[in-house]
Amino acid sequence: MNALTQPYGERAGTGRSRCILRVHFHEVRDPALLDQLLTLIEDFTPDWQPLPPDTVDVDLTGSLTYFDDNPQHIAQMIQIRALALYGVRTTIGGGNTVQLATMAAAATTPGRVTIVAPTNAATAAFLHPRRVADLPGIGPATAKTLARYGISTIGELASTPATLLTRILGSAAGRQLHARARGNGPRPVTRTALVRSTSTSHTFACDELDAGEHQRALLGLADELGLRLRTKGEVCRSLTLTVRYADGNSTTRSRALAEASHHSPVLATAARDLYAGLGLQRARVTQIAIRAEQLATADDAHHQLQLGDTDDKTHRLEVVTDAARSRFGTHVIKPAALAEHHQETGVDP
Repeated sequence: MNALTQPYGERAGTGRSRCILRVHFHEVRDPALLDQLLTLIEDFTPDWQPLPPDTVDVDLTGSLTYFDDNPQHIAQMIQIRALALYGVRTTIGGGNTVQLATMAAAATTPGRVTIVAPTNAATAAFLHPRRVADLPGIGPATAKTLARYGISTIGELASTPATLLTRILGSAAGRQLHARARGNGPRPVTRTALVRSTSTSHTFACDELDAGEHQRALLGLADELGLRLRTKGEVCRSLTLTVRYADGNSTTRSRALAEASHHSPVLATAARDLYAGLGLQRARVTQIAIRAEQLATADDAHHQLQLGDTDDKTHRLEVVTDAARSRFGTHVIKPAALAEHHQETGVDP
């Protein structure tokens, strides 16, 4: 266990510090297994928020008083029980905000625990040496913009006047990132039911810099995900894109759909918009994944009627192609961009 010591306790004039854990269960692919693992969390607190497929945020603030215990010990017990009962290894990060817990977990060796103590000194010691790209909410484009102004670490970001950051990044983004660089983040852990999701990913044979290849991968993933949802009679209400880079870092962005859908063109458009928002330029990408979230049965979904018949024709065409794929295999029909790529290279994207 690695802890930035100074135990949790009463802070003068403020009462007990918030205590948040980000718990990452390794190699959990079955939603039913995550549901079982959440029963371990329930033994310690009713305040938890699942982040499928393998993560949960836990608020231990009240539990520390109830059990008269510390977050390090509780984190260890969660690890031991997950391993003993389900054979699942766990990595845990903790702090007095969701942001700190998330970053602590990301910086922790698999199978270990890192707790950032609830003091300004401990927070600064943890945050300030790290790259600005490690701060949630900063993608490659924003990191590159800050680098042009000589801001490459979170410490440099924290010491930059908020007025200057608002000029560089805009009013809302500048204020938000200035607060995050100082470890301030009031976002609560909100108890939610386990929301079902399904995902698919494409791993490139080598570090891929070509944005065209990234776009083809997105199209193929959206096509595969749409077919899976339609086959199961399900729709999704939001989409999440994760891009992993050659240096081991990754960027994740999510978007709620205008309406629940399982149509591949809708998913492809949302995925492309999320990708465009990252502002990648010559990024060395190793993997792209998209995840359909907040699944529901298609019968419960509502569809906004459109003027004209273009939308209806697209949906009827999907019915025909799905029937052909069901009978002859998923490879027999594919989007034109993917078919052309297959013809040129001789391999599926």
